[in-house]
Amino acid sequence: MVRYTRLWETMKRKNISQYRLIKHYGLSTGQISRLRKNMYVSTHTIETLCRILNCPVEDVMEVVFDEDNPDKE
Repeated sequence: MVRYTRLWETMKRKNISQYRLIKHYGLSTGQISRLRKNMYVSTHTIETLCRILNCPVEDVMEVVFDEDNPDKE
């Protein structure tokens, strides 16, 4: 599962609000909503966030594996 918890932490640390992402940088409210729900967003959106926040992708997202439900091959 991809989680965007790190995004909100990075935004707080860099003092950038969701409002600013929407109004100043042009991210859509739909994109913000998908990020909040840990849903799919495009790599373009991830790259845009990294550029805005001037940070590596690790500061925006992480992949967490569910140990109770291992990937079936």
